[in-house]
Amino acid sequence: MSASFASVVVSSCAASSWCILTPSAVHKIKQLLKDKPEHVGVKVGVRTRGCNGLSYMLEYTKTKGDSDEEVVQDGVRVFIEKKAQLTLLGTEMDYVEDKLSSEFVFNNPNIKGTCGCGESFNI
Repeated sequence: MSASFASVVVSSCAASSWCILTPSAVHKIKQLLKDKPEHVGVKVGVRTRGCNGLSYMLEYTKTKGDSDEEVVQDGVRVFIEKKAQLTLLGTEMDYVEDKLSSEFVFNNPNIKGTCGCGESFNI
């Protein structure tokens, strides 16, 4: 079951291993899963789309896929799809809220370029 949590923004940072979840991201994922006891976590992947090549994908998941990498942090389970694992090495996942928007932000040191709106990237 695919679900749109919030918009996703692309940016870059200098981190050393996948995946670091900020306290804000952990809190939001716990909040989203609270009313979904049949789901065990969220799955992160990348899809080919947008004007710059790749875009992040988030969805609720009931099970860990055979090839998924599992990250457990502060009681939150995040599963990384196999084809996204190298793309997401060193990435920090954050959740940011302001007066006009709320979104998960991926601070990915592997990004070589992004589109003007920040919705897609290339490696």
